[in-house]
Amino acid sequence: MKRPLTLTRVHRRAWLPRYGSACLVHLLALSFALAGPLTAAAASTSVAAEALSRLKGMDLEANPALKTAVLRVVETTRGTAQFVELVRDFKLPGQEPALLDYALQHPSESSATEAIRMVLNLPQPTLIQEALKGARIAETVQLLGSANDRRALPLLEELVLSPKASAAIRYKAVRALARSREGASLLLRHAAENHLPSELKATASEELSRAPWPEIQEQSAKLLRPAGNPADALPPLAELLRRRGDPKNGERVFFAPQANCGGCHQVKARGIDYGPRLTEIGVKLGKDALYAALLDPNAGISFGYETWQLETKDGEEATGLIASETEQEIALKMPGGIVTRYPKSNLAKREKLKTSTMPQGLALTLRPQELVDLVEYLAGLGKPAL
Repeated sequence: MKRPLTLTRVHRRAWLPRYGSACLVHLLALSFALAGPLTAAAASTSVAAEALSRLKGMDLEANPALKTAVLRVVETTRGTAQFVELVRDFKLPGQEPALLDYALQHPSESSATEAIRMVLNLPQPTLIQEALKGARIAETVQLLGSANDRRALPLLEELVLSPKASAAIRYKAVRALARSREGASLLLRHAAENHLPSELKATASEELSRAPWPEIQEQSAKLLRPAGNPADALPPLAELLRRRGDPKNGERVFFAPQANCGGCHQVKARGIDYGPRLTEIGVKLGKDALYAALLDPNAGISFGYETWQLETKDGEEATGLIASETEQEIALKMPGGIVTRYPKSNLAKREKLKTSTMPQGLALTLRPQELVDLVEYLAGLGKPAL
């Protein structure tokens, strides 16, 4: 049996520079025409990678052979990250239901964020509104928070204010809103106007106390921090250093929703890969340095973990860590570990903030003994068990 014609890496390197993209269009069509049903998926995956790098942005309507090949790849890659890239790079219309389905199946993937942003491009948010009524509502809320897109704000705001939504979903919506400056400002406005439901104020206070924007933290402290908080009067550092902590309870505090250290840091394989990994932090820092990092995170920001704020030409803002950068784009890692790519051609402003990605005032969300236990746990990481 004859083997179907496919383009090997060597063949592609030889043909492309010599004959250009027009030749690749015909080779793409020929490859798919000759590929049998059992080998079409493998052939399409191999050829699509080269097509993406060489031909993305081309007018498919002016290149029927390329359109046929790309649509064939779309069908064989549906449900994968490559499918999302194809739809994005070739601006393929009518793929929004499949994009939303992929995003709901992989809500923690960076490609899911790309997918949900394309769904938000639709003139009407009907697809997402339907998803917010279905069984995957929690994943939908998570995706809207990761999107960092102002078009998601009305959808999240409606959930926060809706008495029909469950408490768990409303908490998730508050956390999703707090991830962007506009969403955080929206929560504060509702708090100032006494529209924010009382049962959500504690969650809003915790989330906004971690915000990377000092003005948001200050307003949140005035509007939402309850009077008489037992964490407001921490003992002096010398006294904290004299206390003995419980590392087991410190581990619980680390991963509990209140401190949510695990939402930005990994210990071994547990937690989110966003800030510095802390698996061996106890070997690198003493207790005094650990207290200093918790009490004043802006005093010493680790190299490579500086906070950057991007503003696009259409007014969108994004805050996070620079994961990678090329001449064409910046990849920004957001809290939660999601990476979103921004074309440099669409950036209006790029600014390195003086604030750490670790929130100021985190220690004030803990009782003194909880803080001592947390430091005891961190101080033991990486050290051999006694």
